[in-house]
Amino acid sequence: MTDRAGRRRARRIAIGTAVVLALAGMNGPWLYRFGTEKYHQYKINQPEYKAANGKWEIVEFPEEYRQNTIHAALLRTGKVLLVAGSGNNQDNFDAKRYDTRIWDPVKKTIKKVPTPNDLFCTGHTQLANGNLLIAGGTKRYEKLKGDVKKAGGLMLVQNENPDKPITLPAGTKFTGKENGKTFVSKDPVLVPRAEKNFDPETGEFLGNTPGVGRIYVEAQKEGAKYETGTQDNYRVHGLTGDDARNTYGIAEKLALDKKDFQGIRDAYEFDPVAEKYIKVDPMKEARWYPTLTTLSDGKILSVSGLDDIGQLVPGKNEIYDPETKEWEYTDKERQFPTYPALFLMQNGKIFYSGSNAGYGPDDVGREPGVWDVETNKFKKIPGLSDPDLMETSGTVLLPPAQDEKYMVIGGGGVGESPRSSEKTRIVDLKADDPAFVDGPSLDKGTRYPQASVLPNDEVLISGGSEDYRGRSDSNILEARIYDTEKNELRRVADPLVGRNYHSGSILLPDGRVMFFGSDSLFADKANTKPGEFEQRVEIYTPPYLYGDEEQPDLAGGPQTIKRGGSGTFTSQDAASVKKVRLIRPSATTHVTDVDQRSIALDFTTDGDQITLTVPKNKNLVQSGWYMLFVTDGDGTPSKAQWVQVP
Repeated sequence: MTDRAGRRRARRIAIGTAVVLALAGMNGPWLYRFGTEKYHQYKINQPEYKAANGKWEIVEFPEEYRQNTIHAALLRTGKVLLVAGSGNNQDNFDAKRYDTRIWDPVKKTIKKVPTPNDLFCTGHTQLANGNLLIAGGTKRYEKLKGDVKKAGGLMLVQNENPDKPITLPAGTKFTGKENGKTFVSKDPVLVPRAEKNFDPETGEFLGNTPGVGRIYVEAQKEGAKYETGTQDNYRVHGLTGDDARNTYGIAEKLALDKKDFQGIRDAYEFDPVAEKYIKVDPMKEARWYPTLTTLSDGKILSVSGLDDIGQLVPGKNEIYDPETKEWEYTDKERQFPTYPALFLMQNGKIFYSGSNAGYGPDDVGREPGVWDVETNKFKKIPGLSDPDLMETSGTVLLPPAQDEKYMVIGGGGVGESPRSSEKTRIVDLKADDPAFVDGPSLDKGTRYPQASVLPNDEVLISGGSEDYRGRSDSNILEARIYDTEKNELRRVADPLVGRNYHSGSILLPDGRVMFFGSDSLFADKANTKPGEFEQRVEIYTPPYLYGDEEQPDLAGGPQTIKRGGSGTFTSQDAASVKKVRLIRPSATTHVTDVDQRSIALDFTTDGDQITLTVPKNKNLVQSGWYMLFVTDGDGTPSKAQWVQVP
């Protein structure tokens, strides 16, 4: 019995061994990957690895709080405003489901905020009072050719009466004089009165220039037979007498072509203390994909965007006054593509880096340069490499802001082009003759790079994709830190989540960086499965928070410091402090963040006290709330103190 039992046991062992070997043969690659992944996880969690490369962690909100975050802004309360609007989701738009969340990264709490309109693809910037100005959004989603059932397009409504304007309600019908086809307006339109023209020398009346209103119209019925191919004049239904004689429509081709997104005029200030939207005066122009930039006097410039009929706003820029809560047109017009990267310079002019999010002619407003808004003069800056690959590129004002050096990162071809650039380009605007020069390479062509300024004067650059919206599984799971002193990029820990279109990053008050969003077109390399929006937030903890020493402490001090004024703070680590920085909080979307800037402060130390001085230049230090960081000799920053510069 013993021998038979032993033989049975030996046979079972032999069979088991054979099975294991067979499984190992069939699953060798899996076992290898399993072992490799286990080792990778072990490696990236070692203290020495994190001290050199940092660490990434995923934050998943409870399901009821998840949303398709398109916009994010750091509020002066230390919380993060996450705005989705309809979140690039037609079903949400049709159901009027518009979302906003407020996330506290310290307490790890999240709450829903009522959202008054579809703020998907709005513009935003920080205001001096700590509110966030938000303007524009979505009136209508795009329709691709083939999905458009009714012919439609732009109708120019003209009013030849110099004595009064005229308002046409939504639903007004227009019938072509030659083609006999009838189209219906989707919205009301105000048509200004005509302007009388006189000879400046003789005073002789020369005639009237008609007032013009723009409106989107659609055919009454579906089908290709209602398309038009040539310009025609249109009779306006419902008018009589002088109104009928003086008012008419003019339209070019009204067809079944693709219809782009349409913008809205609505504007709001978000109050970070009350945690609610406050409606203000609407913009003069409807805008979808606009850029908002602070000017020298603290007013806000609104530029570009698609209007309420889905066409690029034709150079009509406008300015918001935070005191009156009203908008006024600029005196002169200048056209840019949507979401242009516009930054206030120390001389009060505006630097346009050439970065943009697309939409607009490929030969208008694409070249970088310096824009004087008051005179409308624009001086081009030469030397930009890959100038035809600037859509979806990122631009960052390199720290410290006093140096006035900018880096343009990656980018892609116009529209859905698969081409992308691995270049970084740097321009020194303080040079006698500024010109772009190439910086260190990203190694891969990169659309949608996310970039955040760090308190130690480095810049974190992460993510993006090689192809349009991550097509062909081209998301880039790589991150780099740019050393501004050495002009070098170094690889750090790889992110866990791919991020492309509709993504961004924000420096948090504790020195970490949060990442949000991504909207891949497809979910597989063969481009056969539709992509899903990335709702997870990711946090990167830089190497400086894994050093041997704790973060320097910073306490006390005034909450308000005027430009040119000083303030004294306490720190047990005052003797080791090497840098003091004011960093303006980010407000970012579509990898466009024109708010963030890191300003170097002069300082002295005495015992446990640090006395710092804020620069006098109002264009360098715009009025508003800032994060105040001190950094020691090892490059480790403190947690930020919030300071207001009035």
